[in-house]
Amino acid sequence: MKPPADDGAAIPDAIRQSFAPALIAWQRHSGRHGLPWQATRDPYRVWLSEIMLQQTQVATVLAYYPRFLERFPDVRALAGAGEDEVMALWSGLGYYSRARNMHRCAQVVVREHGGRFPDRADDLATLPGIGASTAAAIAAFCHGQRVSIVDGNVRRVLSRLLAFDEDLAQTGPQKRLWALAQALLPVAPSHSDMQAYTQGLMDLGATVCTRSRPACEPCPVGQVCRARADGDPLRYPVKSRRLVRRHESWWLAVMLRGVGSQRQVWLQRRPAPGIWAGLQCVPVAASEAAARAVVPGGGTAVREMPAIAHALTHRELRLHPLLVELPMTGAAPAADGAWHALSGMGDMGLPAPVRQLLAALR
Repeated sequence: MKPPADDGAAIPDAIRQSFAPALIAWQRHSGRHGLPWQATRDPYRVWLSEIMLQQTQVATVLAYYPRFLERFPDVRALAGAGEDEVMALWSGLGYYSRARNMHRCAQVVVREHGGRFPDRADDLATLPGIGASTAAAIAAFCHGQRVSIVDGNVRRVLSRLLAFDEDLAQTGPQKRLWALAQALLPVAPSHSDMQAYTQGLMDLGATVCTRSRPACEPCPVGQVCRARADGDPLRYPVKSRRLVRRHESWWLAVMLRGVGSQRQVWLQRRPAPGIWAGLQCVPVAASEAAARAVVPGGGTAVREMPAIAHALTHRELRLHPLLVELPMTGAAPAADGAWHALSGMGDMGLPAPVRQLLAALR
């Protein structure tokens, strides 16, 4: 999808002329360097890093990125993997729809594009799980295309730079700011310039123009920033719709049988859509009574374990594990699923708190 056209007339001359050169120079001198995905123009590696970095801290991604590349060194290896294997490596990164879309995207790239990612942002954005900002990042980093990323950090940086006071909870203002982002791009940039500019936008939002404590004094574009001139950078970005977290309690029926190397746990695949969709999990219920009801014999041997707090983007979960030991032979639980060896949990896609819980029960 192309951004709406904008000739930059709404941008003050001082900003339009100085922003891109200052940002490029700052990134080369003071920006982040040495991240493992920065030393490559391989679209697969850049794409993988961009998907992982969505709503996830760099420090967290640094632990996952090399493991993924070791197991899936190229897009064909990822496309040929089983979903459970992909989800197992993703476990703990959260936002599991990213992993499912990533797997689908790899399969589409292999099946429909001969294993080669498209060169242009418009074509990249047609692939599963690749939005406008991710497509722009791949096209700019790998092919030097003159196109701007438009993620949350960039919206914050540009809304402060331009004192853009329209409501970014609305589609119209989002498109207008995107058009302004395109108008701020460097003129006739080299491939290296587009890499530095794109990385500079990311670095500025992550390390200087942060959400709650912007470092305005050392900012490389502070002299032309309108929010800084107004003395109120925290006013931007304007967004009327705020995240409201729901608090929920879930009960987990943790059914085990066997001893030693024969120890097993009953798991079922979580439905899609929904939280932990597609992952293997112990049965989840909305009440203790419902959790006990899936246990053969009515749950008379159930033992309550300490509750676990687990934070998601839109929910605060309180997980209540109910542990029960079952005989190796006997009635099956009253829930879809199958027995799985506890020793094989490392090869399965499990929600992070469930993985930690089962690891403690081995």
